[in-house]
Amino acid sequence: MDDELNETLSAVGPRLRALRREREITLAELSESTAISESTLSRLESGGRKPTLELLLPLAKAYGIPLDELVGAPATGDPRIHMRPIRRHGRVFIPLTRRPGGIQAFKQIMPPQTPIEPELKVHEGYEWLYVLSGRVRLLLGEQDLTLLPGEVVEFDTHVPHWIAAVGPEPAEVLCLYGTQGERAHIRTNT
Repeated sequence: MDDELNETLSAVGPRLRALRREREITLAELSESTAISESTLSRLESGGRKPTLELLLPLAKAYGIPLDELVGAPATGDPRIHMRPIRRHGRVFIPLTRRPGGIQAFKQIMPPQTPIEPELKVHEGYEWLYVLSGRVRLLLGEQDLTLLPGEVVEFDTHVPHWIAAVGPEPAEVLCLYGTQGERAHIRTNT
């Protein structure tokens, strides 16, 4: 058991260095985002400093990966991913992807909206929505759309927009969102 533990711990440094280089992050940038000194990060990567939980937790958060994956912990045999729902503005967002950057996937559950004055917003990115259940109202620029189950929309989020569930029941949607304006591409073999 001690040999396996030592082997796992000795592989952490090279894994940290490879991950940082793969993401093209400098030690200075990583130090700024984690509040861990550059010299400590360098010693961790070279194996000169033993990894501790207080050092690894901010690194796992900065890289947006589970601690088990960061340290290369042996598999437990359970392949399930346990994503934690996020509650915001009365809605539930269930993340379906774990990596920061690139396109993010969410399942969103929207409660029925009582008639309110819509407030259109703009922000960076590109969004793709697929309605699973319920009815969704999308105000997009000058357009006022009601989306039903099975319908899909995609739009640049620089266009003023507002999205809400309408009708007596909550709406569930799958969302793909890219902060850098990535568009979803669907390929089919015909």
